[in-house]
Amino acid sequence: MAAAQVHMCQTIFPAHTNYRGELGAGQLLKWIDTTACLAAEKHAGMPCVTASVDDIQFEETARVGQIISINAKVNRAFTTSMEVGVKVTLQDPLTTFQKLICVAFSTYVAKPVHNGKVDLKPVEFVTAQDSLEYTLAAERRKIRLDHERVCKNLVEECGMNSEQVCNQGEGAISTDLTHVQSTELVLPPHANHQGNTFGGQIMAWMETVAVISASRLCRLHPTLKSVDMFKFRGPSTVGDRLVFNAIVNNTFQKSIEVGVRVEAFNCEEWAKGQARHINSAFLIFNAVNEHGELITFPRVKSITKDGLRRYHGAIARKKIRLARKYILLKQENNCTLDFWDRGNQADKIESNVTALTVLAAKPGWEMISTSLNYIKMFTLEETDALSVKVEMQVRISSELAFSLLSDFRHHVHWVKHYSMCKVIQNVTEEDKIYHITSISINGNKPDDFLILVSQRKPCKTGDPYIIAVRSVALTSVPSSENYCRREIQCAGFLIYPDGNSSFVSYCIQGTPGVMPYVAATLDGSSKSIEDTASGCIHFLELQSSTMDCI
Repeated sequence: MAAAQVHMCQTIFPAHTNYRGELGAGQLLKWIDTTACLAAEKHAGMPCVTASVDDIQFEETARVGQIISINAKVNRAFTTSMEVGVKVTLQDPLTTFQKLICVAFSTYVAKPVHNGKVDLKPVEFVTAQDSLEYTLAAERRKIRLDHERVCKNLVEECGMNSEQVCNQGEGAISTDLTHVQSTELVLPPHANHQGNTFGGQIMAWMETVAVISASRLCRLHPTLKSVDMFKFRGPSTVGDRLVFNAIVNNTFQKSIEVGVRVEAFNCEEWAKGQARHINSAFLIFNAVNEHGELITFPRVKSITKDGLRRYHGAIARKKIRLARKYILLKQENNCTLDFWDRGNQADKIESNVTALTVLAAKPGWEMISTSLNYIKMFTLEETDALSVKVEMQVRISSELAFSLLSDFRHHVHWVKHYSMCKVIQNVTEEDKIYHITSISINGNKPDDFLILVSQRKPCKTGDPYIIAVRSVALTSVPSSENYCRREIQCAGFLIYPDGNSSFVSYCIQGTPGVMPYVAATLDGSSKSIEDTASGCIHFLELQSSTMDCI
């Protein structure tokens, strides 16, 4: 075991579980925080406190009698702080059954006993995975430091400062009905070895009030699915009164975000009503019906300015969570493209069309943006991928839309980051290979793509026109020092006739090659996807008008 690594095993007893006999998320958060803190202190050689917690996604639940295995390891040490990675797995003692429950990343700050100078020693690498996590830790730190600015920008972009009242129409439920307040007295068992309130205990209390708030909306027992990134703003100690206020911020079809604000008071502050803001966290829940199926949550509305702020803030955080998932896809998951040759052409063309059809038909697409009536944006979260779909209504025939969109040389007129697009090889009448170059994104070198575009007309009434896209590698077009070669695993258009109009659906599977373009929209630095979709609609309809005039 590495020097900065700690392992904890816990058997799940009835006292650890909820009404369904499943391990309570609050209890698990306490164990995670304890193990991570021990790993941080093992590396630092001094007391440490929780500074922040990154997004945590819970993949599995555990039941009475099963064993939780928690492994915490310091990934990287900075001057006074450390990132600790935690992996939680589920084991059944009666079988070989083992599953991943979650992966978490927390930041801990070293606190020397006599307030001396801190300069943490670097982490020693034992495996190649240690080296990878060391590199990714720096990227995660940049995201943490920039989190508040990005969230603020995106909230403003969502129109939070407008005076309009958030109203989702008939059947929408007021978020005020979900408000829950709870007060806890911090006793010695709730404190750590430094006398401060244990961070894991605060997380457990937050989860309790958040569950109650969510249940008031869905009238069921919700399950914690994930915790959004948050940081501790200040300490509390034994004797403090902690006041927890929880309320539903927004719903996203099959998930719901609950915000929890924690304030601390000592005896004097309690009498004067002077609160210390300890932290604010955002917890995401889902719920199942009696058949074990995920339910769709009712829409919510707010009639107050603060409620409107929370409503748009939830949308911003949803987009940021997706952006972070994109940005932090590990390089080890990148696909290595086979070179295009005569022997594999038929297989690659067939897989190109099949992959797009399968991606578009997958269940679980969740709408995250309806900023414009004729443009809708969806995401599909999977264990190893995150995909985006944009739906557009265009006032031209589907046959014309297919003709214009299948020739990628037209795309430079409406895709702002394209600088050049040309045909490299005409494989068949329906399949072509294009070379596309882009402008620089975020100050980096410009990118280029080699893509196979396969266009297919409908085989029967009701089928869509298909334009499938995937990256290929050609010996005749090697990567250049002037460009960064990017890859697209699966993308493309499906075009459906809709009277005199067309319904256009564009899907793209998230990979590191397309991260900068998609993340630019999701993190709030621009509205590139919506802007590009609007440009596409404008181009198509303008071409149609021009042809009508001729």
